[in-house]
Amino acid sequence: MSERTPVLVLGLGNVVCTDDGAGIAAIHKLIREYDMPEGVVALDGGTLGLSLLPLVDSADQVILVDAISADGSPGTQVRIEGDEVAPAVYERLSPHQIGVADLLAGASLLDRYPDRVVILGVVPDSIELGLERTPAVQASIPELVERIVEELTAMGYPPVRSENRDEGYGSAAHIARTLGV
Repeated sequence: MSERTPVLVLGLGNVVCTDDGAGIAAIHKLIREYDMPEGVVALDGGTLGLSLLPLVDSADQVILVDAISADGSPGTQVRIEGDEVAPAVYERLSPHQIGVADLLAGASLLDRYPDRVVILGVVPDSIELGLERTPAVQASIPELVERIVEELTAMGYPPVRSENRDEGYGSAAHIARTLGV
């Protein structure tokens, strides 16, 4: 990508590993319920790891949304920034952590590491195979979305609650309008 993206919000995780899908659930809820302001790109990054490098290395600020191993009961909200990010992606993110570590290391090696990286997430209860998140983590998803909104607002990019959730950012109707079809 040749254009700079002021803020990239990436939901990360594996939706077939129970609570590891928390970041993906949060990003989809964010996209359904909010219109992103100009300058913000919000995407489901799944477990794509290095495939996301062109997005990350063109972003000025990045918010990663994921399940995060930390002290606290399942569903506890976690925020990591600054010098804590590098060790966290190696030690505290879920099974796809190596992909995230490689992603940030790749951006650094290209001398295109974002000016700011923030990780927002929740403490998982289980990352075993399964399609449903545990009750505590599922119940924490709305708060996680609100924390993403607060983070974007603090960065100067306040999302606006979508009036028509079926036509919000990322919906089929939004994509059709964007493409002019």
